[in-house]
Amino acid sequence: MDTAAELESGSGDESGTTPTPTPASPVTQLSLWPPPRSTRHSGRRRRQVVVVSAVVVAVLALAGGIAAALTLTAADDQEDVAEAGRTHLDAFVGSWSGEMVQVDTEGDYVADWHAEVRIEDGAERGSTAWTTFACSGTLEQTAAEGDRLVYTYTETADPQDRCVDEAELTVSPDGGGLAAEWSSVTREGTRMISTGLLE
Repeated sequence: MDTAAELESGSGDESGTTPTPTPASPVTQLSLWPPPRSTRHSGRRRRQVVVVSAVVVAVLALAGGIAAALTLTAADDQEDVAEAGRTHLDAFVGSWSGEMVQVDTEGDYVADWHAEVRIEDGAERGSTAWTTFACSGTLEQTAAEGDRLVYTYTETADPQDRCVDEAELTVSPDGGGLAAEWSSVTREGTRMISTGLLE
């Protein structure tokens, strides 16, 4: 029976040839299939995905809350502006009357006359009567410039044929009344300006 030394050296080989020793290899077996996947880190990866998802949801919720708050603030600001506009226009609403002093283009005195003006709610339209001349007409707002409102006057009655068909009225708050300026052009082409205080 061969000893271990004889088996290692191949002395007991019947062919009489000595086999060549092979170097030691760490690969003991070759496989065509990939090695099984490690599950050691999958739990940590799953926790990271959950944490990242929660952070994204929280950020989106916060952004939505901020957007909603900004929308509500903008709506409140618009309501405040609208309320301020209504309060501003309320200063013009009502019935007013006063004496006007009329001058021509050169500033020469022409006449004194009495005007009555009524401005409706919203200050968009109204009516007027020039009692000295027995004329009357309607007013329609055409411009708002700061604290001034501009109206177009359109004549509706002129039984004595003494008034202009159209004029422009500009009013602005003055103490407890309205400073008024009427601007018109006569049939002869002369520009007339009448100013006064409506109370």
